[in-house]
Amino acid sequence: MRQTPVRTISESVVKHLVAAFDAAALMGAGIAAMHWDSAGIDWRLAGLVVLLGTVLGLNFLHLAGAYRFDSYARFDSAVWRVLLGWLATFGVLFLATRLLEPVSEADGPWAAAWFSGSFALMSMTRFVVWRRIQHWIRVGRLGEVVAVIGTGPIAQRLLRSLAARPANLRIFGVYDDRAKRLPRHCMGYAIRGTVDDLVKEARQHHIDTVIVALPLSADRELVETLNRLCLLPVHVRLCPDSFGLRLGKVQASHIAGHTFLNVIDRPLCGWHSIAKEIEDRLLGAAILAMIAPLMLAIAIMIRLDSPGPVLFRQKRYGFNNQLIEVFKFRSMHAHMADANAEQLTRRNDPRVTRVGAFLRRTSLDELPQFLNVVRGEMSIVGPRPHALAAKAGSLLYQEAVKYYDARHRVKPGITGWAQVNGWRGETDTVEQIRKRVEHDLYYIEHWSIFLDLKIIVRTILGGFTGRHAF
Repeated sequence: MRQTPVRTISESVVKHLVAAFDAAALMGAGIAAMHWDSAGIDWRLAGLVVLLGTVLGLNFLHLAGAYRFDSYARFDSAVWRVLLGWLATFGVLFLATRLLEPVSEADGPWAAAWFSGSFALMSMTRFVVWRRIQHWIRVGRLGEVVAVIGTGPIAQRLLRSLAARPANLRIFGVYDDRAKRLPRHCMGYAIRGTVDDLVKEARQHHIDTVIVALPLSADRELVETLNRLCLLPVHVRLCPDSFGLRLGKVQASHIAGHTFLNVIDRPLCGWHSIAKEIEDRLLGAAILAMIAPLMLAIAIMIRLDSPGPVLFRQKRYGFNNQLIEVFKFRSMHAHMADANAEQLTRRNDPRVTRVGAFLRRTSLDELPQFLNVVRGEMSIVGPRPHALAAKAGSLLYQEAVKYYDARHRVKPGITGWAQVNGWRGETDTVEQIRKRVEHDLYYIEHWSIFLDLKIIVRTILGGFTGRHAF
């Protein structure tokens, strides 16, 4: 009796089921809270609030990374992302209560019960999924099962790359029509037979994906192989060549009836761009309002300490290499100011005033840049804007790092991933600016609301001060 193949768990299905459970939890908890406090609310308006909150909640949960499958493997991480997204939702609803009279129904005991009940239900869902993932790992149902066709240079590079980057997949075996004339293994993986053998074994064992790692020049062999694979209920992926292996994760686009590989995507586009803009404008305006008294006090201290203007304006590169005028509190003597930053500030720099030394050490001199944020020229979080003539040693930054300008694909920020990881201050060596750029590019590629808030929290807790700040 042939054993039934064990099917692997679809990550996409799990994520969509979790999202569906969340929608039901948000809506159900809202309706239950309305029944609990039915005497003190307008049912029609409260129902509208629940519907609006459910739609907003699902979107904010998505932006917070609550539907990333890898987050389910850690229960604390999953719950934290839920709390972050749900708090953001209620923050928006709270602002709406101050702007729109009908939405004032979001106030009251029933709203607190709705928040608590929804959070509890969504946390329970994450707990169940977390326990199921542990079980799926034990029984071998988690992880894509992959078969590779080909044993040539392309297949060898592919297998070597897969082995060097452990991922959530299992190599079932390698297949090649020349299997009888080949060694028993390729890059440590068993050569199990020909493509016909793969067709037979795929029907006996569960294989999710077949990767065809044959040269594109072997067009006849490719066509014959694909014709045989079309009989199987599996994903078939074509590994183009050694260049294709270096492309990373790409998708395809269809333009005018033609298929193209998406090699480079514009960062922060679509809804991500809108979410980032809302985050900057709302949070920037709120922070600016809170720090206005502090900024006034600093301005008075600067005027009493040394003659000259309170603000220092400097041209720096912004989004898409466009020049912007960045605001800072003046920290140097007015007659010694270096508008182009041809000489970076060093420890015990005689150009820095007494008040300026304190401001630079605590990064309070950067506070006026919230004006740049509200004006739309900067973000709260992003790669730090550098002065035009800034150098690493004797080299301009653009000369020191080959892909330096890639950091300008997004708006510059007041704080960033590089800064909270200690890469700020002097750049005496090329390695220092290279590390900054590496962290900036990591931020651009992995942006999320959650990452922005994480950087902001680390900045508040001291990530923008320290031994490199002077």
